[in-house]
Order: sequence, then C-alpha cells, then structure tokens
Amino acid sequence: MISDEKVPMLIAQTGPAAGQRWALTKPELTIGREPTCDVVILDRQVSRVHAAVRRVEGGFELEDLSSKNGTHINGRPLQGSVRLQDGDLIQVALVAQLAFVGSDATVPLQSGTPLSDLIRGTSTPAPAAERGRLRLDSASRRVWIGEREVDPPLSAPQFRFLELLYERPGEVCSREAIIDIVWPEAQGAGVSEQAIDALVRRLRDRLAEIDPETQYVATVRGHGFRLDN
Repeated sequence: MISDEKVPMLIAQTGPAAGQRWALTKPELTIGREPTCDVVILDRQVSRVHAAVRRVEGGFELEDLSSKNGTHINGRPLQGSVRLQDGDLIQVALVAQLAFVGSDATVPLQSGTPLSDLIRGTSTPAPAAERGRLRLDSASRRVWIGEREVDPPLSAPQFRFLELLYERPGEVCSREAIIDIVWPEAQGAGVSEQAIDALVRRLRDRLAEIDPETQYVATVRGHGFRLDN
C-alpha cells in the first residue's frame, strides 16, 4: 500500500553507492567520505564532508563545502550554492552522480516500511516484460533495454518524454501533451516544433546506443509519437 506522503530524493546513478536513494526529510543532508555523513561515498577523491543539500523556503539548495575535487551540477562546476531543480544531476568529485528528484516528481513512501530501510534500499529493474523489451523505473529514473541499462542516464527532459510514452502503451501522444509533461513551466508557449524534434532525435540516439535495430519512438504523422515496444 502506498501512503499519501511523498518526499523529494537523491538517487545515486553511478559510483560506489549506485542504486541507493536518500529521502530529503532533514533540514540538511551531508555528502562525503566520512561515515558520519548522510550520503557516504567511499572514494579517496571525495572529501570527508564534500557537499550538502539544505532545505530552503520553497525547495532545496546544493552547496559545495570547499571540497578538494569539486562538485558539478549538470556538468558545470559549482561555485558556492545553487537552487536544485527536478532532474538536476550532481557530480561528486567526478566519482559519483546523484539525481535530484524534486517536488514535481516525488517518490511515494511504502506504508508500513521504515524510512531508514527505504533510504538504504537499492533500485531494481521494472517488472519483466509485461510491456516489452524496454523497461523503465520511474522512482530511480533508470531505463533498461533487455538486460542492459541506458548509461549514462537520460537527461530529465528525455526521461520525462520516454516516461510519458511508456505509461501510455499503444497510445499516440500529441505534441501538446509532450510540452505539458516535458516543459510544464512553458505552458505551451515558447516551445518550438524544432525543440520537440530535437528532443525526439536525441532520445532515439540514446536508445540506439544499446539497440540500433529498433526505433522505439515512432512518429505518427499529423498526430504525435508512440512507443513501439
């Protein structure tokens, strides 16, 4: 049974802690090599207390704590602190990548399951093959084709688009529906046809890295896109 309580999370995509997730229920969550940190990454390149995620009004921010090898956010070096957005990728000393799953994509807590168990738990692939060769796990934002995982992970817009198609098997999703899901802040304005086509092309390229023989994202001319799985 799923409770109504939902919390933002950090989910380790790569590195020594890959697959683990941490619920952001505390005012501050520390990341580092020291065993007393909330997110422990056992690698010498990671500082003892490397970075922190803090609750601020209306959300969360990430701060690098003068680490030796630095922190990156979406591929850019972090200077000071930055407000986190859903789908942001945090790179810790180029050793581990953490995905921030924010308020618009929260992870439900299992009723009756201790929070500590959920935080320490690992993500597993989506249940087998009810929907086909491609599988998707929304909680961890991971995608598999057959037994191979798409790695590095899809970008936030790519994942949102694929998730939209995946959750509507056999249905054609219009461009308007894609804009609503992928760019909700745009509210239909300022998102060009070229932007959608570029998103489709990049997603196809990423999936083709694993399965070049199958085009999973099919164009239905005049209507939108469908997942062929």
